[in-house]
Parts: sequence; C-alpha cells; structure tokens
Amino acid sequence: MTTHAPQAAQAVTLPATLDEAVEALAALPAAVPVAGGTDLMTAVNSGQLRPAALVGLGRISEIRGWQYQDGHALLGAGLTHARMGRPDFAALIPALAAAARAAGPPQIRNAGTLGGNIASAAPTGDALPVLAALEATLVIAGRAGARREIPVSHLLAGVDMLRGGELIGYVRVPLLHAPQVFLKATGRTGPGRAVASVALVLDPARRGVRCAVGAIAPMPLRPLEAEHWVAQLIDWDNNRAIVPEALTAFGEYVAAACIPDQAPAEDGSVPQLPPAVLHLRRTVAALARRALGRALS
Repeated sequence: MTTHAPQAAQAVTLPATLDEAVEALAALPAAVPVAGGTDLMTAVNSGQLRPAALVGLGRISEIRGWQYQDGHALLGAGLTHARMGRPDFAALIPALAAAARAAGPPQIRNAGTLGGNIASAAPTGDALPVLAALEATLVIAGRAGARREIPVSHLLAGVDMLRGGELIGYVRVPLLHAPQVFLKATGRTGPGRAVASVALVLDPARRGVRCAVGAIAPMPLRPLEAEHWVAQLIDWDNNRAIVPEALTAFGEYVAAACIPDQAPAEDGSVPQLPPAVLHLRRTVAALARRALGRALS
C-alpha cells in the first residue's frame, strides 16, 4: 500500500457493516477510515500522514449501491466513480455520472468513492459542484445506530462538521427527471484535475435553474442571483426556449459573481484583474454558457 512500510499503520480493522465501522472508529480515536484510498495513500506516500490505525470500509456492502426513497436517490458513500459512470446510473443522475466519468484515469475511477470525494473536500473534486447544484444532503452515521442529516454544502463550508466516530453513510439526492450537465476544463488533454468546473441542473417543477462552480475556490460556489435571473427568461411552457443572447449573458453573470472585480482603489479606479485570473473568468463564463445551452437543448 505504501513505500514507507516501516511507518505504516499499526492496525487495520475491516468491519462488515456501517455500524461496526462507527464502533471501530469510536474505539480507536486515532484511526483513519479508508475506502478507495486514492487521496489517503497519496498523503501517506508523500509523508504528510502517518495514521496509527486504519478502518477499511471496502467490505461494507450496504454503502456500495443505491435505493429509491420518497422521490430521492439514497446513494451509498462507497459507490465508486466507475460504478456511477455506468449507463443505468447515468439515467438516474446524469450530471453526477458525467462527473464520475471525468474523475481521472481508470485506476482512480475504479477505486475512488463518492464518500471519499466528499470527505476529502478537495476543491477539484468533480462530484462536489454536482452535489451542490442538486442540493444534496448527507446521512451521517453515528454510534448506536444514530443517523443525522446535513446539507452537503454545510459540510464543505465547515458550518457542520463530522463529529468523532461519525462516518458519511449515504448521500440523498433529489430525482428531478430533468436535464443536467457537468462540464470541466483541465490544464491538459485527457483526464486531469479541473481548472474550473460547472454543474447545472434544471428544476422544471419549480421553474428553477441551479448552478454550481467548482475548483476555483475552496468549496463550490452558487451564483444565486444569476440562477434566479436566467430562470425568469426561460419560456418553461414552450420547450424551455430562451434567446441566444441570454446564454452569453448568463455565462458572464456567473463568472463575474464567482470571480468578481477587485475593490476600487482610493482614487476610485478599479484595478485590472491579473491575466491568469481574467483567463479563468473567461473559462468559467464559457463553461456556464455551454452548460445552460446543453441543458435547454
């Protein structure tokens, strides 16, 4: 598992159920939970982390699938990116499937999990803007079978954190039965870490548009004013038609909301953004414009 074997974890526990995993973490406060290990083992091999013990989650079958519940999909935190990228899952939550397929090379997609993507909370996590746009909630497992739910955005923003001995068990996602799009830009051709990403979902029942921008900040950003503005321009009763100029304006609105201009100087002038930041803002604008165009088409 690591090239630093003499300093590797001293104990490995392999529970068979979610409640057993919670109890194992409670009994070993210094233990680190591990599922796919794509982020954990990178930290171990680089010398950034030396866990005293590991609690392996790979044998917990109950969190490796999904079920339907009151108009929602209850996704197990152990779902791999490869599993979420398959056609049957894509028919259920298209944007999350697209994000899973873009998560990296096959070895990463086969090992990395949905729960790990959330728990590591890396800004470039491809699933995070999709979950933010879908307004997903997390089902947190605690001791003695306790369960509590928190919005995924609260965990990512640090508003509500995991407590000692808790694990992300499931992710509850509303089934909108409407177009969803995930797009990302990388610094090179082929799979890679996102420079910027955009998730966009339509909610025809509420006549709403939900958008989240990833990778450009520590957590996904929701341009709420841009969402509300463009939703009013869509003809929801006529094949969701919209004038082409509105697509461009939406992209610019989203980009400006997520990457605003600098504050005015003392003399009232507005300093120019650095070229790299301007390029990033143009990238976000293009992704948002294309995402909305594809969703409406």
